[in-house]
Amino acid sequence: MVSVSQRFNELKQKSQCALIPFITAGDPDLETTVKAIELLAQEGADMIELGVPYSDPLADGPVIQAAATRALKNGVTLDDVLNIVKNLTVEIPIILFTYYNPIFYRGVENFISTIAQVGVKGLVVPDLPLEEAESFLDVAQKYGIEVTLLVAPTSPMERIEQIALNSQGFIYLVSVTGVTGVRSNVEARVEDLISKLKTVTDKPIGVGFGISEPSQALQMKQWGADGVIVGSAFVKKLANVDRAKGLEELATLCRQLKQAITTN
Repeated sequence: MVSVSQRFNELKQKSQCALIPFITAGDPDLETTVKAIELLAQEGADMIELGVPYSDPLADGPVIQAAATRALKNGVTLDDVLNIVKNLTVEIPIILFTYYNPIFYRGVENFISTIAQVGVKGLVVPDLPLEEAESFLDVAQKYGIEVTLLVAPTSPMERIEQIALNSQGFIYLVSVTGVTGVRSNVEARVEDLISKLKTVTDKPIGVGFGISEPSQALQMKQWGADGVIVGSAFVKKLANVDRAKGLEELATLCRQLKQAITTN
């Protein structure tokens, strides 16, 4: 399995934009999570962000919060999530999305080495501030895990430059002020933020939070994004009580998003 940065390089050579779906592991159940990952890979996902259920997901909106709550009620643990990754047959990079507390509980080096052993390639920790990231990034680099840092739309330019310098794999540009969730419009200032980032780094830029429709994904590509991250829209599909239908709708959305950023 290639690394996150290698996958971005492959896409850059083809002038393509990456599609990065997010789903919550264990919602509605572990078996469906595996099927969802396989379908997303088949329908054009270039990487998958796999969320570890957590009881206090501060960066997530109601859709993903509800998914995490359902998974936790079903008894889903970090070990369950890692077992999924270990047994996957897909060849696209898996990026783990987790808050810092589960990492702290296990110990940074133990956590990083464990996720590397099962095949995780990237890591997003939304509550890891830049000021505390240096030693964490050093450990991750030792085990071949690329830690992607988030740029908030309210960040001053000096801070944006430091995040861009330290982020690995790609830079995660948060498109809105607030939490994740489906929105009808993407804020126009994202275009300016992408342009500013391009002046200080040649690392890929992935835009997430609030993107749910093919037209929005295309807009991000046209504004210069190297990747689009779509979460709540996929998670909502998997919340369907008819699991087979939910998977079918998830596959359709993935196909539509990929077509939008590939053919335009």
